[in-house]
Amino acid sequence: MPNPVCVDLSLGGELSAALARAGRIGIDTEFMRESTFFSQLCLLQVSAGDSIYCVDPLAGTDSDTGSSWSKLLTVPWVLHSGRQDIEVVYQTAGVMPTCVFDTQIAAGLLGYQPQLGYASLVAELFDVQLAKSHTRADWSKRPLTGDLLEYAAEDVLYLLPAHDILGRRLAELGRIEWAEQDSAELLQPALYDINPATAVEKLRGARNLQGVARNISVRLAAWREQEALRSNRPRQWIAKDSVLLDIASSRPESAEELAAIHGMSERTVRRASSAILSAVQSGTTDAHDYQAPDRPDEEQKALLKKLHKYTSGVAHELGIASEIIAPKKDLSAAISGTRSGRLFRGWRAEIIGDKILDLLDS
Repeated sequence: MPNPVCVDLSLGGELSAALARAGRIGIDTEFMRESTFFSQLCLLQVSAGDSIYCVDPLAGTDSDTGSSWSKLLTVPWVLHSGRQDIEVVYQTAGVMPTCVFDTQIAAGLLGYQPQLGYASLVAELFDVQLAKSHTRADWSKRPLTGDLLEYAAEDVLYLLPAHDILGRRLAELGRIEWAEQDSAELLQPALYDINPATAVEKLRGARNLQGVARNISVRLAAWREQEALRSNRPRQWIAKDSVLLDIASSRPESAEELAAIHGMSERTVRRASSAILSAVQSGTTDAHDYQAPDRPDEEQKALLKKLHKYTSGVAHELGIASEIIAPKKDLSAAISGTRSGRLFRGWRAEIIGDKILDLLDS
């Protein structure tokens, strides 16, 4: 393995020249998130040509980070299971790469198991077993040891060779555009944007609430999201899902009633009882326009079974897992009337979209 070169985010010298020459780069990140709302980017590993660079965003020596990021973001990226990597970069730099290719997506379209890990892919393609001795390392500590840098470098060492192999196999099957389309889906800002108004979607159990309880849960989830953003602390540290659901259902009217809810911390009552009780009060007067999703009836269950049988048959013919071509949640959404999902655009529209519409309308 080439010796990893550690540089700061100024990207000067050798790495800057390598980026200028590169037609693509392999990318991986190391970050910390255990005690924060936002991920803290601690290391960015870059494979360019025959060299590997470990870019240190914590070095604090760069006077123009915007220019540095633009150099990295304009070169096509090769990643493995890249959603979290893109998220942490988007949160850090406020921008995304212009083009990505995800080797996990590519592998799935070639018949490898869905969600195949990077180490497993390397073992499959190169018969190499990667060590995982530093999976719980604190990447925010400095200085980084040589062992840690070598471990981090391995995460991009095989990305470009894997891209070559997977890309060639996909091209032979006429599926390279499938991988490119699915990889491009990772660049939708909506996947990563934070909106307190829609935070209720991250409150487990709220989708089954109705009426006033649902309205209150919307208000409470928005309050928690704003608090998490303000303090940069995980949502569950602000208030657990179960506590918010209990508040929405019991509708406390005083700090004493709020404190009596199981799991509610005294500190939160002291600090935020006014805001929480205000959210409860506001929720009681909001319009009741939300309807909890109905359980599928027998006809819908039968239709889902028919759609799943059809798409599973197509997936079998293609030699890929059925959940890659048509996840059950997408089929259920189609039955509920959604016609804007992935089943009806891109390569899936060509392979199964028209037939699914026929089955839905039959």
